[in-house]
Amino acid sequence: MRGIYFDGKTAAYREDLPKPVPSQGESLIRVYMAAVCNTDKEILRGYRPDFRGIMGHEFVGVVEESPDDALIGKTVVGELNAACGKCVYCCTGRPTHCTYRRVLGMHDKDGCFAEYMTIDTSLLHLVPEGLAVEKAIYTEPLAAAFEIMTQVSFEADKNIAVLGDGRLAYCVVQALASKGHHVTVIGKHSEKLEQFIPYAEVTLEREREGYEIVVEATGSPDGIRQAFELVRKKGTIVLKSTYAGEVSLPLSLVAVNEITIVGSRCGPFVPALEALASGKARFPDITLFKPEEYEKAFAYTGFKAGFRFDRL
Repeated sequence: MRGIYFDGKTAAYREDLPKPVPSQGESLIRVYMAAVCNTDKEILRGYRPDFRGIMGHEFVGVVEESPDDALIGKTVVGELNAACGKCVYCCTGRPTHCTYRRVLGMHDKDGCFAEYMTIDTSLLHLVPEGLAVEKAIYTEPLAAAFEIMTQVSFEADKNIAVLGDGRLAYCVVQALASKGHHVTVIGKHSEKLEQFIPYAEVTLEREREGYEIVVEATGSPDGIRQAFELVRKKGTIVLKSTYAGEVSLPLSLVAVNEITIVGSRCGPFVPALEALASGKARFPDITLFKPEEYEKAFAYTGFKAGFRFDRL
């Protein structure tokens, strides 16, 4: 089987990977398309030093084997956290934080950068009829953006800033705009900010009085420091970026200015699929590479890179 394997230090294209066999409760997926996330790039920089296996967690594929006969032959996307169902987090409604969770392409579970993958059947979601695969591939990152609205109350009178002008920020803006929220995007690159114009106000400078809610979506360690400069006293910072390494922060300002910091990662697939299918969330076309061209895909600086493994 062809795929992209991470040995703990580097990624490599291989053609000798064994075809996976589903465990109890799992389905076998023939991967049609898989997308590169910034987290995948951070893994190459040391974000998940203990991981060994096939990379990737954003995919669209076809179910070939499943304990649920109704899924066989269906086009699906899938969540990335497989929970145990028994630990304190699972029993208190927090399965994405399961103590023993396996994470596609990141922890104790091979991912989707291969011709086939296995996944807990409970994590699968049907791709709505009429939704193109090239659009459905954005489900997972858009779902992560929708998670923000399960954590923070976005009242109409609160001004909202999204910090960043890359893919992560774009997902956040698409999620918020699809629900009618007005946002201001603050970035560093005028050419990148242009893609946000149909959905948000854009600026290279912050408002003098700051913002009640700042969503940090730069993908950079410097982003959280910038968020501290942007947020109002008694305001909220939503931290979406994940990256290798550590950051020093002026934590005394959190106490003195009574700032709330909310970490945010994986989110609900249903509203993401609905937004994509309805056209309320729109994304640029993904640029596809052959899996053996993985180095080009990881180095790609356009909006989104991915791999095509098979035909639907």
